[in-house]
Amino acid sequence: MAMLDWFISFENLRELRRLCHWGPLIALGVIIICSIVAVLDSILWYWPLDLPGSSLNFLTLINWTVMILYNYFNAMFIGPGFVPLGWKPENAQDCDFLQYCKVCEGYKVPRSHHCRKCNRCVMKMDHHCPWINNCCGHRNHSSFTLFLLLAPLGCIHASYIFIMTMYTQLYNRVSFGWNSVKIDMSVMRREPAPIVPFGISAFAVTLFALGLALGTTIAVGMLFCIQMKVILRNKTSIESWIEEKAKDRIQYYQTGETFVFPYDLGSRWRNFRQVFTGSGSPEGDGIEWRLREGCRRYTLTVEQLKQKADKRVRSVRYRAVQDYSGACCPLTKGVRTFFTTPCTEEPRMMLQRGDLVLATRGLKHWMYGDKIIEGDLPPDGIRVRGWFPRRCVVKYVSDTGSDQSDDEKKTR
Repeated sequence: MAMLDWFISFENLRELRRLCHWGPLIALGVIIICSIVAVLDSILWYWPLDLPGSSLNFLTLINWTVMILYNYFNAMFIGPGFVPLGWKPENAQDCDFLQYCKVCEGYKVPRSHHCRKCNRCVMKMDHHCPWINNCCGHRNHSSFTLFLLLAPLGCIHASYIFIMTMYTQLYNRVSFGWNSVKIDMSVMRREPAPIVPFGISAFAVTLFALGLALGTTIAVGMLFCIQMKVILRNKTSIESWIEEKAKDRIQYYQTGETFVFPYDLGSRWRNFRQVFTGSGSPEGDGIEWRLREGCRRYTLTVEQLKQKADKRVRSVRYRAVQDYSGACCPLTKGVRTFFTTPCTEEPRMMLQRGDLVLATRGLKHWMYGDKIIEGDLPPDGIRVRGWFPRRCVVKYVSDTGSDQSDDEKKTR
């Protein structure tokens, strides 16, 4: 029993380390600043506790903060749910329809993907969110989405407090030329005057908090709309991308196939209930999923295998002609390369002259690919991949005079 208690405490300490990251530090900083300034502005200047309705306003502000932090920490510490290490289907024949993860030493269950940040296969992975320093997936999708909803609502309330505090406190001091604005300020006139005067410092802090609140409302509100769009279709952001690539593959090869996403149950309400349930836990165990009528269990995984094979065929080999340190914004690779660096947490890949790279996608001044290493993968099973400047490489032409990959030659 003592050993179990020690293990639980150790795991809790490991989870608390998630807070030591720039994402949670910034997110919690914004929440704390907006909440504290809103409460102080309200009780000191705009809506003091001795006025009617002030208690309700005060409790509402506190309630926003509690609910936002509750869902935020749920999304962070509950986590998305990970596929058990070494997992494989009960029927050995089903392995032919699944991808194998060399890092987790097991097969990927349907809808799961390997996260390089978490270093695990994540159930129904949507994306890795730096703001919670964890993945958004099967188990925490509802908490994460509620956080995206509550944060803008709380910031809207706080923004109203900030604006009205500055307006009421400066109304009789500065002439803004707002003669046409008719607002009854009688309820805000306090006798005696506030104990703490609304000085330039208070104005600056309130204005700063207003900027944070408005920025959060816009940015997080857009993320909420994106999440609700995929939830109502019972998809994830990754699965939406897979569906688009499926259409591109079918059109490119003119196969005449029709790809139907297997997890869209045909009703927005039924799709919604897959994530939001009365118990607070999502429907399903993260391995078995309800399917659309006429679809098979491995419809999506088979499509992923086809896309993986297609990516190998379309990939092109390059040889490094310049060294690259792996810097996010390299100063020595040109102004355009510096200012067009990919806005993503995906890694940069160090290059040395002579390295071979298999490029799988690219931008105008950047490319993404895997470093070709002689023999098997490294001992840890992690492939060396990432973004690198396009100017550092040239297309590789083998002794046969072809720049095609080995996989592409085999298909000829």
